[in-house]
Amino acid sequence: MDIIIKKFEELTLNELYNILKLRSEVFVVEQKCIYQDLDDVDKTSYHFFIKEENDRILSYLRIFEKDGETAQIGRVLTKEKERKKGYALKLMEKGIEFCKNEMKKGKIYLEGQVYCHKFYLKLGFNIISDEFLEDGIPHYKMLKILN
Repeated sequence: MDIIIKKFEELTLNELYNILKLRSEVFVVEQKCIYQDLDDVDKTSYHFFIKEENDRILSYLRIFEKDGETAQIGRVLTKEKERKKGYALKLMEKGIEFCKNEMKKGKIYLEGQVYCHKFYLKLGFNIISDEFLEDGIPHYKMLKILN
């Protein structure tokens, strides 16, 4: 399956709807986290996703500029029934490459849920904070220095 990369204004209405639907399914329903998902960051983000022919989104993340030398990755998720197939790993690897080669950034920042921290460590991120709560879920601030 191909990784699709689009700016906000390039997303079709169906793609946007299905991205928001999956984010709600995972973060709000599955993780029982009531939070404001629509935060205007989507408008300035690159949206990375894997979808089926019927536009059903299987895995997703977004990337945006944090500051002049740092990109930020967020909203990393995979549909529950599609986990353990390597989709998030493929998206993260593509996202890291994109931050370095297309955005020309030297660092990538993310706030990862604690239960996922080993996944991010394997990708070269380092924990740069104590554990903290974000919308009631334990997180770490993490940073990857790009070569």
